[in-house]
Amino acid sequence: MAEAYIVAAGRTAGGRKGGKLKDWHPTDLAAVVLNDLVDRTSIDPAAVEDVVMGCVMQVGEQSTNVARNAVLASKLPESVPATSVDRQCGSSQQALQFAAQAVMSGTMDVVIAAGVESMSRVPMGLSVSLPAQNGFGVPKSPWQEERYPGIQFSQFMGAEMVAEKYNLTKDQLDEYSYRSHQRAIAATQAGAFKDEIIGVEIKDADGNTVIHSVDEGIRFDASLDGIRGVKLLREGGRITAASSSQICDGASGVMVVSERALKEHNLTPLARIHHLSVMGHDPVIMLEAPLPATERALKRAGMKVEDIDVFEVNEAFASVPVAYLQRLGVDPEKLNINGGAIALGHPLGASGTKLMATLLNALKGKGGRYGLQTMCEGGGLANVTIIERL
Repeated sequence: MAEAYIVAAGRTAGGRKGGKLKDWHPTDLAAVVLNDLVDRTSIDPAAVEDVVMGCVMQVGEQSTNVARNAVLASKLPESVPATSVDRQCGSSQQALQFAAQAVMSGTMDVVIAAGVESMSRVPMGLSVSLPAQNGFGVPKSPWQEERYPGIQFSQFMGAEMVAEKYNLTKDQLDEYSYRSHQRAIAATQAGAFKDEIIGVEIKDADGNTVIHSVDEGIRFDASLDGIRGVKLLREGGRITAASSSQICDGASGVMVVSERALKEHNLTPLARIHHLSVMGHDPVIMLEAPLPATERALKRAGMKVEDIDVFEVNEAFASVPVAYLQRLGVDPEKLNINGGAIALGHPLGASGTKLMATLLNALKGKGGRYGLQTMCEGGGLANVTIIERL
């Protein structure tokens, strides 16, 4: 089977809900990333054979195939096709895996995988609320109700269930959340994100054009006492807003190519796709899926936890990475070493390739060889991607 290589990766700095990226139409924000990937590689834009883009709320400004709209807003020619993917929070990680599969199959040589989500302009849950407003009901069907009677699928409840199953205390989750901010602050101040962040023009409070290049969600004044003081999301629970991922606007992407494309376009590979898989798990506890999915992925790849130099596990809620550390025995100094979504934000459909851009640069900074990315996804799903830095 042919190999698939990553030759470029980038992301916008995250924007808070209603924050610095609120005036960017998501199509144009995604186009910024597409343009950057072409610029980074100096590849002929017409050589791109497909764009696969993750997006969760595919309504309003993100409807009618946002991936194709982004191509038409970018410097890519009209000849470049595009498709939009929804695997919930793992949408752009799945886009990356689809891109890699196309290259590994030999059917394509140059594919861009990307993701976008403007949670300011297209609020989370909008695609569910619109049908209900028009009298057409909700996603859970009568047959699903027969199989899961009286159960309301909820990521918030899933996060609490993971905490309960692994006997995680609120203090543990708060301490992990504080560490996420500490690491994000340290990474920002050390310039660890400079190679992955794509600067975006915005207007400041005085109407001046400035470049947005620092993740807006990081709380540089975060304190453990402050985090501990945030109220619980439900009475008797363990999760708070401070131990949950931040609502975020952003876009991200990677370019995946074949060995033939490396030679033809004089490209330098950053990493090789070593393994890719996806797994379905219990949709009720929902967010536990990355744990068994990682165990299966490592077994299939013939690897052990110790072989991985850097892990990127999406911080949808603190209970997920904390349970991950506990069950898999991962060295905490290898997991989310530059912080995660609790500090940096979780722009839903953009998070997959966002995490990959961060993983690539974290591996480089650490001088590591193998990196593993995984994330929990609505419906009890989890993608796992292992890369080898070159």
